[in-house]
This record gives sequence, structure tokens and C-alpha cells, in this order.
Amino acid sequence: MREVGCPEEDLFSFLSSKRREDLGYRNILSSMCTSPHPVAARAHAMFLETNLGDPGLFPGTAALEGLLVERLGALMHHPGAGGYATSGGTESNIQAFRIAKKLKPVQFPNVVVPASAHFSFQKACDILGIEMRTASLDADFRIDAEALDGLVDRNTVCLVGIVGTTEYGMVDPVARLSDLAEERDVFLHIDAAFGGMVVPFLDRPIPFDFRLSGVDSISVDPHKMGMSTIPAGCLLVRDPDYFSSLNVETPYLTVKRECTLAGTRPGASVAAAFAVLEYLGMDGMRAVVAGCMENTRRLIEGMETFGCPRAVTPDVNVATFSCDRPPAGWRVSRTRAGHMRIVCMPHVTRDVIEAVLNDMSDTHA
Repeated sequence: MREVGCPEEDLFSFLSSKRREDLGYRNILSSMCTSPHPVAARAHAMFLETNLGDPGLFPGTAALEGLLVERLGALMHHPGAGGYATSGGTESNIQAFRIAKKLKPVQFPNVVVPASAHFSFQKACDILGIEMRTASLDADFRIDAEALDGLVDRNTVCLVGIVGTTEYGMVDPVARLSDLAEERDVFLHIDAAFGGMVVPFLDRPIPFDFRLSGVDSISVDPHKMGMSTIPAGCLLVRDPDYFSSLNVETPYLTVKRECTLAGTRPGASVAAAFAVLEYLGMDGMRAVVAGCMENTRRLIEGMETFGCPRAVTPDVNVATFSCDRPPAGWRVSRTRAGHMRIVCMPHVTRDVIEAVLNDMSDTHA
């Protein structure tokens, strides 16, 4: 640390130089985050100093968190769902496993996740001392429900389904998982960090939420397709009492018990997430999602004209291809199987898609 402070002009000149080293979203095709909506940025700035870790000091911000949970719960067909704003899918998934483990105390707990599961589940198992069992995928990169019989046993505390897999954009057969969870009396967590803000706005939504009676918890991230500022996740549970199993005493705060994983929690991104939902409404979100899905279809169509076939037809706006040479100047990623992966986020507009395809034509000339 400096002995004498840096002049403000020099400081911000340095910060600006570092910011210029960051990539602009326009050329990023691999991220599940996007440029925040202008109303998100405006709301975030209004709530910069708020701390939901001590909600009695910020009752207005705490009320916004309650409204965010209510709105997302209603979107998931359960307005009375319990929930709180997390830092994102990783925290939500850890907390879901904590709840599941508390609800079913066994000596050697295990969880069953698809091979497509996000790496946050590995972190959760490591932290909580849980065995992670991995279920194979079918030809369309969804969990193979038939393979679960040999994995789920009396020590299984949680079964996981994915809505919008990170690598291939697929939705697991959650209705089948729901039936299995009820048959086996196993907690069912749905990781909808990405797809939770996509699938409800499709023309023909795939059932995955609290309408299915076996679903116990859902993670959803407004900082992805909800276009909020970072970090803004949410964990929703069917029974609000589930959170009581996580409570710890907090005697010197304005609340005497807390169930959250983080102590200090930003209110700014919560306000931002709520602002976007209120501003756009269902109609606005349907339009955003429709645009992203149309761009995904156009990208797939164009890529296949260059001899780059899709790895699978995605359920949400993630496209993957058998393609060795990415378009020059664009940041893409690769799946574990080696497929080129592009996420058609709101910043990946139709003009961007056409520019990508134009550069692909040069690459494959």
C-alpha cells in the first residue's frame, strides 16, 4: 500500500488503462453473462452501499429482495416459494446440497448429478464431504434417466437435473426426475442458473419447475439471461422452512438468525435484477428470448453451410459445432468433447451473427 495516496486523476488514468485491457462483450461468444440492461445499471448505482447481510439497516433493499424472490417464484409457478438472493449458481447449488444433507442425515451421503453438471457441484461435494455420483448422458447430451437405478440408493440425499446445460444448452427430462425423486423420497434440485430465465419465455416451455411435485429447489441467475449486474443469483425452495435447517445465530445484527452462505451481501445487484424484471415484464422477456433463439437458429443454419454440423439441436440459446477453426477475432470456447461452443446472449445480435458468419466464410474459403 502507498505511503502517500495517489492523485485521483492519476488513479483513474491507471484504472482506465486496465479496463481497456478487458475484452468487450461484442466479440465474446462464449459467455453466459452479458452487458447489463441500462435499467439494471441505473438501479445498481442507487443501491451501491446497501448490505443485505444486515437487513434491518436496509429495510427497503430487503423488501426488494423479497419482491425478487416473489417474482421469480411466480415465474416458477410457486409464488409462495422461499428464497434469497445469492451470488450465483455456485452458491445456490452449495446451499441446495446443504439443505438436502440436513433433511436426510445419513452417515455416508451421496448425490447423483448428470455428467453435464456444472463444476460447482464438485466444489459443493468437496466442501460438504459428500460423494458425487455421475449419471451418463443420452445421445442428445441429456441425463439418461434409465441409468439412475444403479446410482440412487438409501444414502442418496439429492438428485440433480439441469435446465440449460452449460456446454450444450440442453434441458434434462425433469418430469421423469420428479417422478423418480418422489418414488425414492429423494430431494430434487434443479440447476436452472441459465435456462431458468430462458425456458419460461419460450413458445412451448419444457416443464421443469415447481409445477412438478418432486422438485424441491431451483437455482436461477438473473445476471445471465436476466441481464442484471453481477452478482445476482437466486435460490428458490418449495418449502420456506427448508432454510431453517441452515440458520446460525447472529446476535449482533438486526436479525438474530441467518441462513445465507455469505455474510455481507450486496443489495445493488438485487435491485438491478428486480428492476429488469419489472421494466421488461413477461412480454419484454419473451421478446429478448425469442431474439436470442432466432439468432441461435440462424447461426446453426449458417455454420452448417460451411460444413460445421451442430453437435446437437439445443433447447436454449447455446450452439455447439464440429468445427476445428473458429472465426478469426471472436472469442469462442470448447466443450469437454471438443465441440466449438457459442452462446447467443442478448449482446450477440443478428448483426453480430452475420459478422461471425462472414468471418467464418473467410476462414473456410
